[in-house]
Amino acid sequence: MRRYVARRIAALVATLVFVSALVFVVVRVLPGDPASIMLGTEGSPEALARLRDAMGLNRPLPVQYAEWMGGALRGDLGRSLQYDVPVGALIVSRLPVTLPLALLAALFMAAAALPLGVYAATHHRRAGDYAAMILSQVGISVPQFWSGLLLILFFSVHLGWVRSGGFEGWSSGVGPALRSLLLPAIALGLFQAAVLVRATRSAVLDVLREDYVRTARAKGLGEARVVGVHTFRNALIPVVTVAGIQLGQLMAGAIVLESVFALPGLGRLALGAISARDLPVVQGVALFVASSIVVINFAVDLAYGVLDPRIRYE
Repeated sequence: MRRYVARRIAALVATLVFVSALVFVVVRVLPGDPASIMLGTEGSPEALARLRDAMGLNRPLPVQYAEWMGGALRGDLGRSLQYDVPVGALIVSRLPVTLPLALLAALFMAAAALPLGVYAATHHRRAGDYAAMILSQVGISVPQFWSGLLLILFFSVHLGWVRSGGFEGWSSGVGPALRSLLLPAIALGLFQAAVLVRATRSAVLDVLREDYVRTARAKGLGEARVVGVHTFRNALIPVVTVAGIQLGQLMAGAIVLESVFALPGLGRLALGAISARDLPVVQGVALFVASSIVVINFAVDLAYGVLDPRIRYE
């Protein structure tokens, strides 16, 4: 198990280095000059040259990347050009919105998709299976921002149960804060749940055809025990694989939904930084989201070894 974990950690580090370099290069090739934006149209060429030199923009890209990564390893992602505060502090201040939103969406995704996928598999080619597949197809077809707008129209405008946008803040209480995140979490998790339903159904169907499942039934075990003990755990490898990919997509998808629901999370911070050409914030947010996805995939790799011990020794 130690060798397995060590290999996964080595792959994690290599992936993080590659992701950080990719984020740095992509952000640097974006059009626009941060120094020119800071000085405005009235800045003289001499002042622009001095500011570019002070910001390190005149140095070679490998040197800029090495300095940025060195600071990132110390927890220093630079200072925001727009807010004049550390980028790390800005990201931390937005996490109480984005992380609960992604976690709520993940809970909704799992609670809706896993039972429905198992039900569809155990009722293969019957009415329940067809109904589950139709629902999943609808969920896949509707874009997240459109489902968010539909939820606002129905639950906020027509029923008036929740606010159409904004965030109450955790200082106002857990209940009001969760109500502010409920609709965006459902909109965010709806598409992912639809995908996970199909993955769960397919994985469970494959296991139900195995000989040991037929043997368990031949021994007289109840259907609930056959499905819950002998089938579902053995079907979890592909399900966990898809779910791990979707958890990363939830973090990235929150950027769009936060704009639709006017939530002050990482998404709105990133969009504002892109508009203002605030490179340190764009790089910091992109690195945080990408690193989160890599760490989630690392956790999925470790889960493989727990679910199927044979994987540890491959």
